[in-house]
Amino acid sequence: MHTTDSLTRFMFEHAAVRGELVSLDETWREVLKHADYPPPLQTLLGELMAAAALLIATLKFDGSMILQMQGEGAVKLLVVEATSAHTLRATAKWDGDLTEGNFADLLGSGRMVITLDPASADKQAYQGIVPLEGADVAAALMHYMVQSEQIDTHIVLAADETCAAGMLIQKLPDLADGDPDAWNRASHLAATLKAEELLTLDGGMILHRLFHEEDLRVFEPEPVRFACTCSRSRVADMLKMLGREEIESVLEERGQIEVQCEFCNRHYRFDPIDAAQLWLPNVSAAEGETRH
Repeated sequence: MHTTDSLTRFMFEHAAVRGELVSLDETWREVLKHADYPPPLQTLLGELMAAAALLIATLKFDGSMILQMQGEGAVKLLVVEATSAHTLRATAKWDGDLTEGNFADLLGSGRMVITLDPASADKQAYQGIVPLEGADVAAALMHYMVQSEQIDTHIVLAADETCAAGMLIQKLPDLADGDPDAWNRASHLAATLKAEELLTLDGGMILHRLFHEEDLRVFEPEPVRFACTCSRSRVADMLKMLGREEIESVLEERGQIEVQCEFCNRHYRFDPIDAAQLWLPNVSAAEGETRH
């Protein structure tokens, strides 16, 4: 039976290899409710969402990770935000009708950007940027891990209209008495995993199919869910960054300011009274006037 909306960690006993499996079901379908993504774009965004869930789980980190692919082709932007609390949200921007095309055709030349935003204000954010290289999302991410993090990583991803899933394995620093050939075996076996298996099989069945001859420690699955972090107070902070003159210009032209979250389609409306309160000291934006 297919395991839904969960992330499962595993590690090789007596070998410097760790891994994760993720399945996004309702989490992924919630993203698809908010925009009519063409099928080729669904595949790219679903795979990137599964990858983000896998990557943030490798970090000892409290905060959020923003994973972006910025292209110069018909697909302009893929962006996924994952948090250390196992929540995810995603969106994309594109031009025209996308009826077909592979990874390179859709994105063209571009770059990958990974940003780590710590929850603690006293910790500094981190950003890594590399050119987009590879035949698909997984290959581009593996290139990033080698170039920016110097970590041998193998990633397998899959997505359709109901599920996004993935598996990641990483080589850790060698153990003094560990199995020196374990990484070669693990990466070779992982490369045999098919998209259909990722999307339909239970995690335990996948691990047994791939690594039944290995000594694995498998941890309890952890739940994963969709959540959007937008709020009226965050929108208010964004508006204040535009400056009073710009805000007053928009109000004069339109009578009010409307902002729509690109991740969840939530609408926020600011009338002239709301806007005037933006500049008052120690006044936070009320959570009212939200339109769905």
